[in-house]
Amino acid sequence: MSEDDSIPRIGQVVRIMQGREAGQYMVVIQVIDDRYVLLADGEKRKYDRPKKKNIHHIEVMDYTSPEVQNSLLETGRVTNGKLRFALTKFVGEIVTDLKKGDQHDGERRCN
Repeated sequence: MSEDDSIPRIGQVVRIMQGREAGQYMVVIQVIDDRYVLLADGEKRKYDRPKKKNIHHIEVMDYTSPEVQNSLLETGRVTNGKLRFALTKFVGEIVTDLKKGDQHDGERRCN
């Protein structure tokens, strides 16, 4: 992974790897500097009280929510409903497809 891939962008979905919320998905709502980002999910972590997280403790997903990104870039704010919608859409489309692919692991098995 190159340096550009490891730095998350606004509106990008990430999976938390370490800490209390390990395994959960959140959306990047602000990049503080080259080390920290602010994350929110719209439920437990609302937009008003985001989680400050070290980028070494998150896994950047290859999915950016255009609704959240546009809202943050235009107005500087995003609703908690948009955050929940983006995460629901991501989990419904991407995560479900990944789980289906993990079952077969690229091989055909005859039992």
